[in-house]
Amino acid sequence: MSRFTVNDTPLAGLKQVQRQRLGDARGFLSRLFCAEDLAAAGWTQPIAQINHTHTAQAGTVRGLHYQQPPHVEMKLVSCLRGSVFDVVVDLRAGSPTFGRWHAVHLNDDNSLALLIPPGFAHGFQALTDDVQLLYCHSAAHAPQAEAGLHPQDEQLAIAWPLPVAGLSPRDAAHPRLIELASTDLNPLPDEGNSLPRSRERAGVRDGAWHQQ
Repeated sequence: MSRFTVNDTPLAGLKQVQRQRLGDARGFLSRLFCAEDLAAAGWTQPIAQINHTHTAQAGTVRGLHYQQPPHVEMKLVSCLRGSVFDVVVDLRAGSPTFGRWHAVHLNDDNSLALLIPPGFAHGFQALTDDVQLLYCHSAAHAPQAEAGLHPQDEQLAIAWPLPVAGLSPRDAAHPRLIELASTDLNPLPDEGNSLPRSRERAGVRDGAWHQQ
């Protein structure tokens, strides 16, 4: 019996994963990953890397990050301590929701995770001090393929719950959506290579977010 409940989100392919806790007076056990259980949600590759991050101060924003082809990756993001506003942006060329964002509150109590397929940028804002996140990646970090999107892009209009703080110089220098070249984007699977033209507004839609 699976210890995960997987739910769709408004962005096709992006899944919200609810972990089942088994507990008693001593504490609990929570399964963070199971290849067999998550295959139906779209995780079909081995885990290539696991990363653990710490963010010291509430209000800090990290992101929005992704890896360019051919180093695209899937991510499973869980919060081990504190609380975050976890944001994903659809950057799949040809997607009907291209440029749209979705967000979920992940924290150390609600046992939620986001399963993020290739073609999405990811970031978060710490809602508490001393946040810790755990990332499972389907591909290793490839510095030459690092890319990002500015978290305060006016077209995206992400509704960060707190004033944005703590942006790294790298994240503050990320381009806006309108500045992305077509080579930065990932076509939808089996949809060919029809890409929106570089430096044009490419179907940006109002953001949507799901609070837990």
